[in-house]
Amino acid sequence: MLKKIGFILLALLLTAGIGGKLYTNSLKPSYSGNLSINGLQNPVDIYYDDYGVPHIYADNDLDAMFALGYAHAQDRLWQMELVSRISAGRLSEIFGEVALDSDKFYLSLGIAKSSKEIVANMDTSTKYYKETIAYLKGVNEFIKNGTTPVEFNLIGLEKEAFTLEDIYNVYGYMSFGFAMAHQTDPLISAIQEKLGNEYVNNLNLIKDPNTTLIKTHQTQSIESEAVALSKTVKQLQDKSPVPPFIGSNSWVVGPQKTKNGKVIFANDPHIGFSQPAVWYQAHINTPTTEIYGFYLALTSYPLLGHNHDIAYGLTMFENDDIDLYVEQNNPENSDEYLYGDSYRKYQTRTVPIPVKDMDTIFYTIKETHHGPIINDVVSQVKTENPVSMYWIYTQRPNKMLEASYTMSRATNIEQFQKGPALIHAPGLNVMYGDAKGNVAWWATGQLYHRENNAPTKLLLDGSNPENDALIFNPFNENPQAINPTHNYVYSCNNQPDSIVSKRFIPGYYLTQDRAKRVVSLLDAKDNWTLQDMEAMINDVTSSVAPDLIKIIHQNIADKELSELENSALQQLIDWKGDATLKSIGTTIYTQFSYEYLKVVFEDELGNDIYTQLSSTHLMGRMIEPLIRNENDIWLDDTTTEISETNTDIQFIAYKRAIEVLQEQLGDDVSTWIWERVHTVEHKHPLGEIAIFRPYFNVGPFPVNGTNEVLNNQIFSKTADGKYEVHAGPSTRRIIDFSDVENARAILPTGQSGNIMSPHYKDQAQLYLAGKFVKMMLNKEEIQGLEKKLVLEPK
Repeated sequence: MLKKIGFILLALLLTAGIGGKLYTNSLKPSYSGNLSINGLQNPVDIYYDDYGVPHIYADNDLDAMFALGYAHAQDRLWQMELVSRISAGRLSEIFGEVALDSDKFYLSLGIAKSSKEIVANMDTSTKYYKETIAYLKGVNEFIKNGTTPVEFNLIGLEKEAFTLEDIYNVYGYMSFGFAMAHQTDPLISAIQEKLGNEYVNNLNLIKDPNTTLIKTHQTQSIESEAVALSKTVKQLQDKSPVPPFIGSNSWVVGPQKTKNGKVIFANDPHIGFSQPAVWYQAHINTPTTEIYGFYLALTSYPLLGHNHDIAYGLTMFENDDIDLYVEQNNPENSDEYLYGDSYRKYQTRTVPIPVKDMDTIFYTIKETHHGPIINDVVSQVKTENPVSMYWIYTQRPNKMLEASYTMSRATNIEQFQKGPALIHAPGLNVMYGDAKGNVAWWATGQLYHRENNAPTKLLLDGSNPENDALIFNPFNENPQAINPTHNYVYSCNNQPDSIVSKRFIPGYYLTQDRAKRVVSLLDAKDNWTLQDMEAMINDVTSSVAPDLIKIIHQNIADKELSELENSALQQLIDWKGDATLKSIGTTIYTQFSYEYLKVVFEDELGNDIYTQLSSTHLMGRMIEPLIRNENDIWLDDTTTEISETNTDIQFIAYKRAIEVLQEQLGDDVSTWIWERVHTVEHKHPLGEIAIFRPYFNVGPFPVNGTNEVLNNQIFSKTADGKYEVHAGPSTRRIIDFSDVENARAILPTGQSGNIMSPHYKDQAQLYLAGKFVKMMLNKEEIQGLEKKLVLEPK
């Protein structure tokens, strides 16, 4: 299908001639002039700054929201189309059979079904409902009378109006992207079945120490099924044209620790890289509202934002809000499943899936009272036992629209904190700072536990009613901190303590590296400035690697090494843990860590389980305790007759790493610099076609940073020593309340998703260099901007 599009475009380019330039100019967004449009009460002025950010001045909030929708659509309509379709199971309509597995999977999750139910029961008298409808009217006005993005023409896709259900579908996709249990829980169960509890207990799982991991009873082996489930979810997310949410950093420093005596707020959510970039910036000003926000495609309220009074942002909480149940079919009737002492009937619903260039497919979804049977969409699974998924997002009342409205319209901490309490899923760390000197953090999400303390990281026995006895905790028992005595709050997707929650919250938290670095830096001084924060948010130094290298050096220094291996070891010893472009130590350490984990785990787990586990957060938490010899059960190579020590394993891994790097980069260790192997490319779906790649994709570029430093450039470690970054800071934001009108931010590529816009990739080089641009708030300065678009009521 994509090849066919490529040939069509090539033909257009060759035959268009002079008309081609006229055509491309007609596709550009309108950043100045006067437009007469339907749907406004009064004229609205939209000032565009030097990076394409709209500053919307309106006489009332409904007109402002209408203008926001219009401006958002003219820069991001293609992105809106994709993100609204993916969780609704409608990608096959535009991409054909290749997207069918994705559509089946997301339809099975029930996001679209949940969205319909939410909208059907909404209170239409609320302000956030009316404003969101105004936003949708603005989007749809552009769809009706604005230009058509080139992607629609290339694919042959007709534009269609969006609805409130589409907005909730976006929230659903975001929420599922934040969850890790669907990839990790099946693997933990497979490991437990294959190796037993002792190995599971040595996987560095962070858990309530009073909980015992018990082996659930199965009627047959689940190893192949579990691995297939995990693999399928990962493959779907890897191939998704919409990036998944991954991690994040944030810290908010109180006035006691800043040079100017005002709060400084910093945040950089980590999300899969794509083109267009994830966030759309917009500034709204009316007589009653002001917010400079960062918006997901097709959302009416920003998840990141600030004004003169407050600033807020988020990171992933990483709590476990998905439970997987192994069900038992009635051996005499496959339409029934066992629950307690009797059988219940599966619920089914059939949905149509239109497929481009094919007949419509009718797909039947099977559900238990726990949730959908998800292995129906995993073709590799041939076992009898179905696996159902309980996901709190679709099981509890959804107030995400109200929550985002409440946070974005707040002007003080009392108003703001009502918002996080409304979020039942996904689990987020909501970070807050304000002009009055308050700093705060709330972990959101409807947290729960079971009376029987069943281990949530294992597949649960669906026939046991005791596994359904959920106890939902009140929000005031969620992990949180308001104006703590250490005068700052932070989150790096790491494990919260149990002081407020009275227990450890099950989750898939990330390694301590970034958190340790943040704490060490913030504790070291009490005179922080905006410039200090700019350097900190771009920091590329590992807080853990230098200490681990000392251990590795002690273990292998007296081994027999070649001249090349000794030369590489010296580079490793001299390395300070900083992942700069010219760093040699980063290259060597990264390949060593890949080889080390592979030697440690693959012999016990086998290739399938190891490969899947290596892509989860869990594996990242393992390397430090392993090198420190804290999880020694894994260290012996079970394929040999001798009993290997940690020293033996490290020596084997080191030699393999140097061998790979020598073959890849040559015999001169001084040339093994990080920029040769570490690159980033922001990919557009049409960039898969070679002829389109230079136009739609942004990059590739060498990039500094690495996994689990503050400038967290995320990649999968591979055998060939090439590290292609697929995720990282989706924006970097710093707000200093001593000079809030000069707050700073940056996007990875640009503000616009329209390939014809000058703002498609005008921030890419600034981002790579760790620079920022101003988030303008000063009205006089904004009204002096050259580009002004006036929307007038028709």
